[in-house]
Amino acid sequence: MFASTVPYYARFRPAYDPRLFALLGRRFSLDGSQRVLDLGAGSGALALPLAPLLREVIAVDPEPAMLTEGRRLAARAGVTGIDWRLGSSDTLLAMDVGPVLLTVMGASFHWTDRERLLRDLDTLIDPGGAVVLATCGAQHDDLEPPPWLPVVEEVRRRHLDPEGLRGSGPAGYPDVRHQEVLLRSPFSRIEQVHWDRTVSRSVDEIVGLQLSYSFTSPAALGPDRAAFEEDLRQALNTFAPDGGPF
Repeated sequence: MFASTVPYYARFRPAYDPRLFALLGRRFSLDGSQRVLDLGAGSGALALPLAPLLREVIAVDPEPAMLTEGRRLAARAGVTGIDWRLGSSDTLLAMDVGPVLLTVMGASFHWTDRERLLRDLDTLIDPGGAVVLATCGAQHDDLEPPPWLPVVEEVRRRHLDPEGLRGSGPAGYPDVRHQEVLLRSPFSRIEQVHWDRTVSRSVDEIVGLQLSYSFTSPAALGPDRAAFEEDLRQALNTFAPDGGPF
């Protein structure tokens, strides 16, 4: 599902705030001796910055092309200590991951059977450890969306059917918030931290960002990709005739 997004994923998805990794280092006394599971690792947005703080990151993803890209990015950055593995939440208990201090996830959490996954993670995570759910961007009601988002959404509606707009996967875009699921799980002590920052993007970067999502990936758009990109560029240029940044 994400294979065709690989060239756009690491390049156009916003990076996690460095303050997240500093916080995890302090909160869990990361000193290079711990092991952490990155579930749904993609091309390593969490694994790569975490690896220097740890003995090992087990980076698990169901898309082989994502793992290949993660290995490439790690080699380019000189980052070691990441064990890239093909798998998912469904295969986790059969993968001999071993005990870990933390399990970190980005957007991958909403693709899983969250209740079952949290029960499974309770058997892997050390006492005193945690599940860390990291978000980046205006994905929730408490974050201000970018001003260009309604423009993108309107273009999506012109090119995608309603089911395609919802995404796919076991959970789709769940109506029950993650916090509610966590409160019913073994990981019911919740700590929330957020940092505000402003990210500016060019037209090319906004278009590239759309190609990193499963529902507007090159594979999902198929022969409509060129028309989608052209429509989106025209709409963004009409929204901001000076060409951004947005």
